Amino acid sequence: MIQDVLGIMPRPLHRLRVSPRHWLAALAMLLVLHGASAQPTTAPVGQPLPPNATLDQCVEFALRNQPLVRQSQLDERIADRNVRIGLSYWLPQINGTGAYTRNIQLQASVLPNFADPSAGQQIIRIGLKNVSTLGLQATQLLYSNDVLRAARSVRATRLNYAQTTALNKIDVVTNVSKAFYDILLTEEQLRILLEVLQRQERQVRDAKAQYEVGIADKTDFLRADISLKNAVAQRRSLAAALPGKYATLKQLMGIESGNKLALRYDTLEMVRQTLLDTTVQLAYEKRVEIQQLQTQKQLQRYNIDYYRYGFLPSLSSFYNYNRVYQNNEFSELYKRAFPNQQAGLQLALPIFTGTRRLQNLKIAELQDEQLDLTIFDTKNQINSEFEQAMGAYKGSLNELYTIEQNVAEAKEVYRILNLQYREGLRTFLDVIIAETDLRTAQLNYYNALFNVLSTKLDVQRALGNITFNQNQ
Repeated sequence: MIQDVLGIMPRPLHRLRVSPRHWLAALAMLLVLHGASAQPTTAPVGQPLPPNATLDQCVEFALRNQPLVRQSQLDERIADRNVRIGLSYWLPQINGTGAYTRNIQLQASVLPNFADPSAGQQIIRIGLKNVSTLGLQATQLLYSNDVLRAARSVRATRLNYAQTTALNKIDVVTNVSKAFYDILLTEEQLRILLEVLQRQERQVRDAKAQYEVGIADKTDFLRADISLKNAVAQRRSLAAALPGKYATLKQLMGIESGNKLALRYDTLEMVRQTLLDTTVQLAYEKRVEIQQLQTQKQLQRYNIDYYRYGFLPSLSSFYNYNRVYQNNEFSELYKRAFPNQQAGLQLALPIFTGTRRLQNLKIAELQDEQLDLTIFDTKNQINSEFEQAMGAYKGSLNELYTIEQNVAEAKEVYRILNLQYREGLRTFLDVIIAETDLRTAQLNYYNALFNVLSTKLDVQRALGNITFNQNQ
């Protein structure tokens, strides 16, 4: 290894004449290169959304632009740089040095008079007034417990940060999908209420005409008018809430508040997506939370080994090359050099650290036990989350099927009662009640559809089945 370190030096180095301007030029070049590499980079801009975005397009856009996801990705890049810093200690460390000294008063030494020993000792000034040293130092680490831990934990460290990003992406997929469904629910309810308003406006006109010709009572007209006003108020409330829901979706997707967002969806496709295999079994290892805890367990084992083998010495090799310039005249200082160089090995052995290593080892082992308890508790939480989500999904799906039948029956009841009222067989109150039941059933249907889609996402999350493009 010493030969490798020495091999990085040019063979005729001890014969080179290096002037100060060469050193200054090299230093300036390093500063320029460092400044160029330190320029801030702009985060990549994702592809814009189409004029009418589907759910998949919204999720894809959010995975690229949501600030929390982008912060996690930046954390991954920072962690990768920190890993490289840890590994860089295995590479040769080379430093250049330069010094200038002006000896205002030379050091005095008492020496015997070699020319005339009987004359006794004499005081002699040693050295020259101007001294300058230009040096190059190189060290190569051969073994260190600190750097060994960094090398062993490279993969686990990167994986831990990648798993954090995956958790944030799962949150983004779930939350964006639920916000998308919420807007879908509201817009479908607005559409239903618009149909209700059209029916009730016709009823108001019919009731008013029948009242004016004396066929119907005034109360029929008033009831129709009250029902119409209630429907208008309900629709206005939903319409007022819609911008806030779009703002929530924009925030979850990472869209600037001033940008427009239009959605496109297929209700029939949403209905087809409500089905889920309820016989699937829970597998804890598919959850990213468990995978991340297992990664942290691996990192903790590296910490335990680090303290366990902390008594081992660190070993490194070194090489030093210096060019010493000396002269009483400053103008003549760099005309002659006196080079010297050394190479060797350096060993550092921790003999006694006051039991600090043993205490840290015990702490690391106790922290490993804590991780075991955390894994146990997390599995229980996941199981509870899965059972609750599956129960909510089954209940919502059953409610959806029931309300779907109620909508069909309410439509038929309203059709029959409306015909009977026109033939004078039913009162207008029966029509109003049937119309209210139909409206309630239709609104409840989309509420149930939203609940099914939302609880299905919860089940998929509990199972660890939320997927996304790993390259985003």
